[in-house]
Amino acid sequence: MMVKRIIRNVGAVVAVALALFSSYGNASAEVKEVRLAKQYGLSYLSLIVMEEQKLIEKHAKKAGLGDIKVSWATFSSGSVMNDALLSGSVDFASGGVAPLLTLWDKTKGEVKGVAALDTIPLYLNSNNPAVKSVKDLSSKDRIALPTVKVSIQAVTLQMAAAKLFGQKNYDKLDKLTVSMKHPDAQAALLSPKSEITAHFASPPFMFQELKDPRVHTIVNSFELLGGPHTFDVVWAHERFHDANPKTYAAVLAALEEAIAYINRDKRGAAELYVKASKSKEPVDVIYGYLTKEPIGYTTTPLNITKYSDFMYQSGSIKNKPNSWKSLFFTNIHNKQGS
Repeated sequence: MMVKRIIRNVGAVVAVALALFSSYGNASAEVKEVRLAKQYGLSYLSLIVMEEQKLIEKHAKKAGLGDIKVSWATFSSGSVMNDALLSGSVDFASGGVAPLLTLWDKTKGEVKGVAALDTIPLYLNSNNPAVKSVKDLSSKDRIALPTVKVSIQAVTLQMAAAKLFGQKNYDKLDKLTVSMKHPDAQAALLSPKSEITAHFASPPFMFQELKDPRVHTIVNSFELLGGPHTFDVVWAHERFHDANPKTYAAVLAALEEAIAYINRDKRGAAELYVKASKSKEPVDVIYGYLTKEPIGYTTTPLNITKYSDFMYQSGSIKNKPNSWKSLFFTNIHNKQGS
C-alpha cells in the first residue's frame, strides 16, 4: 500500500515538473534578441525611428515577451544584406525591391517581404553636360550605384535601357556601372577629379547633389514606371517568421507605429534623422525634403510587380511571382498593394 502511494506521489511530482518544463519551454520559445539591419539615407527613416524610440522593445513587452535585446547594424547594399540574412547574422534585412526579389527567387520563397518602407523616386544624376538623357551615356561615363546588376538602382537602369534600346539590350549600360556606397558616390560625383559622372541615388543624396549647378537628373524612376513605386522593403526568412510569431508581430507593429509617427510629425522625424545619422544638413533642410519632395512612407507595397515582371523577363529571376502577395508574408495581405 505504501509502495503504491509513493509511486503515485512520484508520478504527481513528475507530472508537475513536466507541466512546468512545458510552460517554461513555451515562454522561452521565442528569441531573446532580434537583429535588424538598415542602410544609408532617408528611405530608412522609419527604421531609424524604430531604433531611436525603442519601438520594438515597447511592442515586445506589450506582447508579453519581456525585455528583449534589439541589435541594429548598418550595411551598404542589399547584396550584403542578403549575405547576412542567409548566414544568420541578422533576422531582418532591408533594402531595395530588387535584392528581395533575388533572394525570394534563390530560396524558392523561403525568404519573403515583411512590409514596404516607402514610396520614393530614384534619380539618376549626372555631372556631364553632354548627357541629357540615357541615350547620351557613353564609354566615357561611369555610373555609381550600390551594387552592379542586382541593386534596385541597377535594375531600374536596366529598365530604362530596355525602354530605349529594346528588351534584348536591357544590360547595355551595365558595363558603365560601379558599386559604391551612396555617401562615397555622392562625394565622387561632386569631385572634379573623379571618374564618376553619374550616380543613381536615393534621398537625401540625390537632392543634395542637385544643389550643385553642374548636376542634373536624366532618369526619374517614378516617370519611368508610370507612377509611385516602393523603393525599399524589409524582408526575413520564414524560419524566423514561423518560430517567433510574437517577435515578428512586434517588429511589424513597431514599423507601423514608426511610419504613423513620421506622417504625423515630420519635423520630429527630421530631428531624429539628423541626430541618428549625424547629418551635416540642418533639421529645416531635412524637414523640407520630407514635406516638399515626392517622399512617402507606407507599409503597402506599390508597383512591386513591375520590377518582378521585368526581372523575370530579363532572366534575373527564374520564378515569376503570381502577385505581389507571393513575395510577402500574409501579415500584410490585407493591404491594397500592387
